Amino acid sequence: MTSLWRIVLNKPWPRLSHPASCRGLHVGQRASLTKAFSARDVQLFAELTGDNNPVHLDPAYASTTSFEAPIVHGVLINGLISAVLGTRMPGRGCVFLYQEIRFPAPLYIGEEVLAEAEVRKIKMAFAFIAVTCSVRDKVVMEGEVMVMMPDKQHKE
Repeated sequence: MTSLWRIVLNKPWPRLSHPASCRGLHVGQRASLTKAFSARDVQLFAELTGDNNPVHLDPAYASTTSFEAPIVHGVLINGLISAVLGTRMPGRGCVFLYQEIRFPAPLYIGEEVLAEAEVRKIKMAFAFIAVTCSVRDKVVMEGEVMVMMPDKQHKE
């Protein structure tokens, strides 16, 4: 897989001096956070990205769709996973390299979503992590990610 990633990213991987076990990360380790996105959060995201799709911003338009109300941008939901990985596990200095995600159900504005990550595999400096975002029993995003873990010397 490392060779495949070199081709995809067209650059060699840095050599890290510490094995994964020295980074304090282990298979089965979990981290999470919760957030409820407001209409203002969605509006700001639309302004920042230019994604002004009315299904996210216009209640009148959204009411004519199968969603019946404005929904949160999928990439904004995915941002919660980035926050879990970058601030909680593996934490500061990790680099998000790959993701495969699905959105099986919508997230509506104001719903409190739980973003969770669980380490499934560690190989050299890479962690393979299962991720989910859910509202109670409703999964709104799920998938797998790969991150390059920070070298121990870069951790606080």
